[in-house]
Amino acid sequence: MNSPILLACDFNGEGGGRALNETEATQQLKADQLAWVHLDVNHPQTRGWLEKEVSYLDDFIIEALMAWETRPRIMEIGDGVLIILRGVNLNENASPEDMISIRLWVDRHRIISLQKRQLKAVSDIHDRINAGKGPKDCAEFICLLISRLFDRMEPVLTELDERTDTVEEKVLDEPDMSLRNEIVNIRKQAIILRRYMAPQKDAIGQLRNSSLEWFDITDKRNLLESYDRILRYIEDLDAIRERAQIVKDELVNTLSDRLNKNMYVLSVIAAIFLPLGFLTGLLGINVGGIPGTDYKYAFWLFSGLLIGVVGIQIYAFKRLKWF
Repeated sequence: MNSPILLACDFNGEGGGRALNETEATQQLKADQLAWVHLDVNHPQTRGWLEKEVSYLDDFIIEALMAWETRPRIMEIGDGVLIILRGVNLNENASPEDMISIRLWVDRHRIISLQKRQLKAVSDIHDRINAGKGPKDCAEFICLLISRLFDRMEPVLTELDERTDTVEEKVLDEPDMSLRNEIVNIRKQAIILRRYMAPQKDAIGQLRNSSLEWFDITDKRNLLESYDRILRYIEDLDAIRERAQIVKDELVNTLSDRLNKNMYVLSVIAAIFLPLGFLTGLLGINVGGIPGTDYKYAFWLFSGLLIGVVGIQIYAFKRLKWF
């Protein structure tokens, strides 16, 4: 593909819009009518396209949009805002916690977004625009994008919570060492998800309190709702992580109790056979003077003696409450 543009469209102000080719997209970005251009960060011509078509952007902004590694944040610059967000990875054979970044430069008349990998929330907005149910302005676009990112996150967090419930039940019903790997995977996934959600919460809070004139009271209310959602998600991840640690401790304690019980049984058996081994070893030495050598019932008497010794030991152990 020669063009770095993945998709481009304008907005009719009523929720709809039309697709733009590359020439129309560059023209719309220089006009006063709102347009959206979505670019591929991995394309070799993306940086050159940004420097040529939106040359008014500061080099710092272009570097932030093209950065290899990103962290959720926002930065107001004049009448525009640099926004970097993350969404769960729902691509085939991918791990959801390997979150995908989307980088945006948004002002009153243009939306420029970039991605390294496919993000389904972007496709959701594009489909809404084609259906005439998309955003009417740039502020509504941001609110809708954030909302769709969170809509995609919720099933992932729900599944993670259900996995925690399942492991917890298994540990209580039938603890097994193989469950440790599942517990570690749950904690790892929760930690990685939280690593990006925590700064994303701060970014949304900062955007909600921004001084951008094209954000009206309705948009800020929508951002407040999104802020509450991600705050709840973070609390859920903290709870999952703590529960996983508690389940792990319970599993370790249960397995330790089982091991201690087995060791206890083995110790009792060893204690029972200790004097028996002494007696049989004593009578098995190859020297003269062993009693019963010439008596035909000596073996049975000795066997009875051993049984009597075992009986006395069991009685003594029970009196001492060793078992």
